[in-house]
Amino acid sequence: MSQPIYIATRGSALALAQANRILADGRAAFPERAFELKIIKTTGDKLQTASLANLDAKLPKGLFTKELEVALLDGSADLAVHSLKDLPTELPDGLRLGAVTQREDARDVLILRSPAKSLADLPPGAVVASGSPRRQAQLKSLRPDLRCIEIRGNVGTRLRKVAESADFHATILAAAGMNRLGYHLGKDGTLSGPDVPAGICTMPFAVADMIPAVGQAAVGLEIRDGDADLQAICDRLNHAATWFCITAERAFLRAMGGGCQSPVAAHATLCDGKLHLSAVSFQTGQCNLGAGSGMPEQGSEIGRIVAASIDAPKVV
Repeated sequence: MSQPIYIATRGSALALAQANRILADGRAAFPERAFELKIIKTTGDKLQTASLANLDAKLPKGLFTKELEVALLDGSADLAVHSLKDLPTELPDGLRLGAVTQREDARDVLILRSPAKSLADLPPGAVVASGSPRRQAQLKSLRPDLRCIEIRGNVGTRLRKVAESADFHATILAAAGMNRLGYHLGKDGTLSGPDVPAGICTMPFAVADMIPAVGQAAVGLEIRDGDADLQAICDRLNHAATWFCITAERAFLRAMGGGCQSPVAAHATLCDGKLHLSAVSFQTGQCNLGAGSGMPEQGSEIGRIVAASIDAPKVV
């Protein structure tokens, strides 16, 4: 029997949910192969109380990916599972993005404390807990009066803080992550799932109002470059439509010179055989929108063109 395929993952509940899905898909697609998880703690995991926005300029990119990549390079792991929005657009020499899974619900969700049920219900000057510059910038473009503060912790911790804390009125979470952890967003604004506190309401943002992070709701599989066996596995697990979309989004982000903590966002979709990319940047302090479309195979070019149309710093 061939050697097991070791799947590197972080140890958070969400990371494990994603990795176990890849584990199950790999075993289903290749029943003759053995797949095993390898849990690795990353720098980002060790900085649970730190402000990632403030640390971004001081620490290298890949806070949640570097240690997994080291395992790939030294051969102690074969395939790393990432929330794609955490994976830098520039990968270390010797590594490549081998596949992406089918994208989940890419929307961001406003989590509120009853009786508020929507963004409009928040009082003037309300405080929203979010450490994401992308979310903060777009939120303030919708409601300039709102104030934002940092928040860390897993989904359950954040839900409890919204329900119990008098320091803020709401927070923002990714719908995909909540779905993967077993939460359900009701059409009436209710939230059900593991240990949901009383008095929690939800309001999903329209993508046009809160453009998601690049790669949001997709899972990326990173492998060693040139490893034909691993690439063959990734080819079976890859979702082609999502691949086209994230190629455009990541090309945009690369051209903008941004990372996962930059105030930029992009989201691509396929419709009637064409790829459509919408993007926004707040890198200049202003809201700069861009959009472009073309054939799905032109994703990299579309991403670069949309970045060039936005008045913000670029990578030469």
